[in-house]
Parts: sequence; structure tokens; C-alpha cells
Amino acid sequence: MPTPNTETTRRYRRACDYLSAAMIYLRDNVLLREQLREEHLKPRPLGHWGTCPGINFVYSGLNGLVRRRRQRTLLVTGPGHGAPAIHANLWLEGTHTELDPTMSLTDLIRGFSWPGGFPSHLSPEVPGVIHEGGELGYALATAFGAAFDDPDLLVACIVGDGEAETGPTAGSWHANKFLDPVTCGAVLPVLHLNGAKISSPTVYASMSDEELVAYFHGAGWSPYVVDVADTADPDALLAETFDLAHSEISAIQRRWRCGEGEGRPIWPMVLLRSPKGWGLPTEYGGGTFHAHQVPLDADQLTELEAWLRSYRPEELFHEDGRPHDDLREVLPAEELRLGRVPQANGGQLRQDLPLPELEKFAVEVPEPGRATASATGTTGEWLAELMRATEQRRDFRVMCPDELESNKLDAILEATGRAFSWPLTEYSEHMSRDGRVLEVLSEHLCQGWLQGYLLTGRHGLFPCYEAFASIVDGMVNQYAKFLKMAGEVPWREPVASLNYLLSSEGWRQEHNGYSHQGPGFLNNLLTKKSSVSRIYLPPDANSLLVTMRHCLASTDRINLVVAGKNPGPQWLDLAEAQRHCRAGVGTWEWAGTETDSDADVVLACAGGIPTVETVAAAWLLRRHAPGLRVRVVNVVDLLTLSTPDGHPHGMDSEEFAECFGTDVPVVFAFHGYPSAVHEVLHGRPEPSRFHVHGYLEEGTTTTPFDLLVSNRMSRYDLAADAVRRTPGWSSRGGGIVQELIGKRDELRDYAYREGKDSEEITDWEWSA
Repeated sequence: MPTPNTETTRRYRRACDYLSAAMIYLRDNVLLREQLREEHLKPRPLGHWGTCPGINFVYSGLNGLVRRRRQRTLLVTGPGHGAPAIHANLWLEGTHTELDPTMSLTDLIRGFSWPGGFPSHLSPEVPGVIHEGGELGYALATAFGAAFDDPDLLVACIVGDGEAETGPTAGSWHANKFLDPVTCGAVLPVLHLNGAKISSPTVYASMSDEELVAYFHGAGWSPYVVDVADTADPDALLAETFDLAHSEISAIQRRWRCGEGEGRPIWPMVLLRSPKGWGLPTEYGGGTFHAHQVPLDADQLTELEAWLRSYRPEELFHEDGRPHDDLREVLPAEELRLGRVPQANGGQLRQDLPLPELEKFAVEVPEPGRATASATGTTGEWLAELMRATEQRRDFRVMCPDELESNKLDAILEATGRAFSWPLTEYSEHMSRDGRVLEVLSEHLCQGWLQGYLLTGRHGLFPCYEAFASIVDGMVNQYAKFLKMAGEVPWREPVASLNYLLSSEGWRQEHNGYSHQGPGFLNNLLTKKSSVSRIYLPPDANSLLVTMRHCLASTDRINLVVAGKNPGPQWLDLAEAQRHCRAGVGTWEWAGTETDSDADVVLACAGGIPTVETVAAAWLLRRHAPGLRVRVVNVVDLLTLSTPDGHPHGMDSEEFAECFGTDVPVVFAFHGYPSAVHEVLHGRPEPSRFHVHGYLEEGTTTTPFDLLVSNRMSRYDLAADAVRRTPGWSSRGGGIVQELIGKRDELRDYAYREGKDSEEITDWEWSA
């Protein structure tokens, strides 16, 4: 294949720019073989023209780099609203037709932003894509996630100058401190400075080159400036810059991989200045924010035709839409084309994890409540073994906001270190350049890193304080949409699930207060498609082990696991935990007092602390209301409460009745906001008989028992409510209720007086 010259590269870009504009406007006459008429236009032109020419410029330059250097490259596009540009390149490189041989050029152009076609943003239906870019700020973190533990991969990342204003992107510039030149690939950011957001200037484009270079040099980058206005041959300048950057990257990697690296690896980046809507005449808004979306209206038909014809599509495409042969000269070898890089369909590369067996790590539970352990501490030992088992493969990582030890998962640090590639100037522990724990005080970075890591074929875990997981609500919203749509794309292979382990839950705060009490992330997960979301509330250490093993073996899911870190009573041995977790919900007969006849009341629970309080409430009722027939039900898989048509895990009607009866009151102690349980129960008969206790947004720095009482979730509140709600007991049980509430208040007064909970609470143990 001949070496292309810059004229051919310009023709290639001209073809891409034309196709990008045509996708926004045209439904027919896509190559302008006849005069443009109103019926050729889409009734609703949708899209973002302003960023497309810059994306085409970068894509074309990367094609040249890959062609010259044979460097496998993944492109992450932050301005995903520039989707027409990516589609145009995928068409010209043949990737679209490889996956869909029936797709014509008219199909592509008409199908953009068209019902049943491609959406206006990048999405899983688009080859080569692991990042949609709809909600701005996360491209660079995702790019780093893709580069971790893939030493031969270059991840190019286009960051829009509007996106660069976001907090997550600001933090992401420092991800270079966590990139090991030996075991990881490289990230080449291209900050695209085209001057404007939707309707105002961007901060970064308003900075001078000197200011930008100083800013990014301070963040550990070596910036190259490419300003298309300062050269007669922008394509040659970009090619030279990409070659210099790649040589710099290769030199860093070679030096460190030969054992000669020292100091700080300073990676290259590109600062690209190009006009907004480059190629759109200035009289139509080219170079200004007016070019951001759809710059010309349907009533400007003459002007639109003149602009589109300025690209001279008849010189670029055959009658049937095939590009002229010379346009393919700029393309890399087929297996190296950006749309076909296997990392962009990471399920092709994913291997099942070598998950350790659980027996070695399980807590021995001779009788319910007769053992004490930390759930996360126990699971931490198992995760450490998994780290050792994947030491050679390097396809499992933990991303955590500096909370691993706080959440009692520090055993992992005995198997691997905290990644950090820059020299350390102060005392630190468990740090290593090639460590596979990534700790940074940014939940956004952890989420972005993990998404990039999973979507390129690897596995991971995101432990986090429960109250602060909601920081990534927006990101998980977008990722859930990505997984939902990916599941509908035939050529997308399954990827490992995104697993959250939320601990330091609000019911057991130590030196933190109200700000650290917030279980709302769970509610957000409930809004996601049932094909994607799973929510688990294991009640003890063994059930957490079983749950984590299940989650890390699953694919295409978002698994939310909430578990306690402090030592607490253990209820289930390993075999019982496996049966219980497999069912998702079950009756704990040992805790209840029902006989052969039906229960009078059901005490249900979901979550570690609610389980303790529920079992303690059953214990109290044995003593205060011995004639009351109580059934105790524990829920580990919250979505089993759904109807079968509401969620795949939903129990059928018979199973539901076996646990919760059909007409008896249910007093439900729930880990989070009560509204979550009511939402899940929607569609069940007689849902009003469920009386849910949970977090009521009452909190402060106080004792655990006082916090429970403040939210009406203590064992005394649960037991009293069970008496109140049971027909026939509400009147004759008045004295019992008064006695229970009186004792509750007495114990609360003790906490206020002594600054700690009474031994009646702290030393309580279950007994029949």
C-alpha cells in the first residue's frame, strides 16, 4: 500500500467532514447528486457540528500514527456529542460494513439521530466505543482505566475544552501519578481547544499557550501545542507531533522496562487549537459558539447546499457511496484500525477470575449468634488471596477513595501495594509502583478507572464509604445505560460486572456524624433496568463471602453490596449462608416462635444492623409477649421482594406467601430509606401490611443505640411495633408496648448520661 501524502490526508478529512455534516442534515440525496430540496432534509436535524472537524482531524492523525508505528490504539472520545465524526471514520475504514454488510451510505446518514437508527451521542452500538461522553467529565479517567495493566496499548483521549472545566476532569490530570510505565500502557490526552461551549467561551481556550503549558507541566505532563492557524499544513504538523509524543512514550517505557527508570515519568500530551465548527463559513457562525450544534436551519436551504457542496463529495465517493481508493491509503492495517481494537469490545478479552474457594476463609458458627467477626475483614482476607491468584495475569484491581484500611479490607495490602509511580517524599506504607490498589480521594476517578478497566476486559471492585457513593450517581446512571444498550448489541461480548462494596454505613459511625449517614445510593440503583441492577445486603461475614464470590463471577451487571465492617454476631455457617444467598430470602426458624400454625406477625430485616436489631426484637418478644407467634425473615437479595415480572430475581407468589404470609402484619427493619422497600414491593398484594422501619434522616455524632432510637429502628421500637400491629394484641398489649418503650428510653438516657451505650446493648447475645 503506498504511503499517503498530506493531500490524501486532507481529502480523507474532507470526506469525514462532509459525512459528519450530512448525518446531521440529510435523509436522502446524501451525496448531492441532484439539487438539494427540502424533502431531502431530516424533519428534525439533530447533532453537534462544532466539535466534529476537530475529532476528524485527531482521528485522521491517529490513523497515520498507527500506520507508521503499528501501535495498537484505543480512542476515548470525551465530546461524545461529536458522534457523526466517529461514524464517518468508521464508515471510511470499513468497520461499520464489517459488522453490518447490509448498511449502505444512505442507511448510515439517514440513520443518525433517526428513530431506530444511531443516537445523537456515541453509544455501545458504535464500534470502538467504551465511553459515551453524554455526561461530560469522565473521559480521561476512563482512558486511564483502559491503560492499566495493558502494557502494549496506547489510549488516545480527546478531552473537549468544555469538558475540561468539570471537576472530575480536573482531578483526572493527576492520574499519571498512578500509571506504571512497566506494567501499564500509556494515555495520550488531546485537549481540544476550539474556544466555546454551547454559548460562552471556555476557560482553557481563553488561557494563553504559555499558561496552558505551565499549568499542565505542573501536573506532570509534557505538552505539545498544535495550532492549526499557525501552519499551512496542519496534518503534517499533527503527524510530526504525534510521532514526537509516541517516541517520548516509547522512551519512557523502554527506560523503565529495562530497569533504568528513575524520578518522575513525565508523559506527553497535546494541546490542539482549532476553530469551532472548522470548515463552516464564518458568515454562518464558523469559529463561534453558533457552530456548536446545528448552525443552519431548514429555511436556509441555499446556504446549506452551498456549504455541503464546498466539500465536493463527487470527488470523494463513487455513485454507490464507496470512498475513492486513495482515501483508504491513510488507514492502518485492518487489524489495527481504531474501530476494531479488541479492547473496545473487552468481553472478547475477558477471562473468568480464579476465585478462591470460601472454606478456608469462612467463620465457624457453632450456633446462631455464638461467633463474632467483621464481615469486611473476613472478605478482605479472601480478596487478598484473589489478588495473589491474579498476580501474573494482572486483570483484577481495587479502586478505592483512600478507605481500604478504614473499611477493614487492609489484608489486600499484604498481597499488593497501593499504586503510585512518582517518588514519595514523606513516610508512607504499602506503596509500590506496580501495586494493584488504586486509592485516590476522588470517587469520580475510582468510578472512571473501573469503568475503563472493566470495559477493556478486566475485573475490579470499588469499596467506598456508603454515604459518599452517591457522588458518582451521575456516572452510574450513564454506565447503567451503557450496559443496557450493550446487552442489545449482538456483537458486544459480556464484560465483568461493576461491583460496589459499601461499608462504614451510617448505623455504626465512629468519629463521624450526620454527613457520613446516607444510604441513598441504593435508591438510585433501584431506578435502573432490571437486566442490569442487583442489590445485596448480606447479614454477616459468611453471607458476604458468598455474595462477593457470586458478584465477581457475574457479567454485565451493576452489583451493589452493603456490609458492615465492625465485629458483630454471626448467624450462618458457610453451608447455611450459601443456601440463604442462593434463595435471596429465607425464614430463620431458630429466631421465631411460630409453631405449626401461622405466624401472628412477621419480623423481616435486610442489612447487617437491622438483622441484629430484628433478632434482638424477637428475643425481647419471647420474654415480653410469649404468646405472640413470631416469624423472622431475613432478606439478603433485596430484589427478591419484587414481583417476577418486575425483576428477574423476584419471588413467585407462593414463595412470597411462605415468607411473609398473605394477611399478617410485617414489621420490616431495613438498612436504608423505608421508601426503597415500598418501591420494591409495588405490585404485591396488600402492601399496606408492610410497616418499614429504616433511616429517617435523623443523625449526629452519637452512640449506635441512640442513632437507632432516633430513627425508630431499635430492637425496642421493632418489638413494640410488632405488638401494636398484630390484631388482638394492639389493645391487650398496651402494657407490653409501654414497658418496651420505657426500657428503650431508659437505655437512651444512659447513653446521654455516660457517653456510651449500656452493656445491655453492647454485650447482648442471642439465646432461645
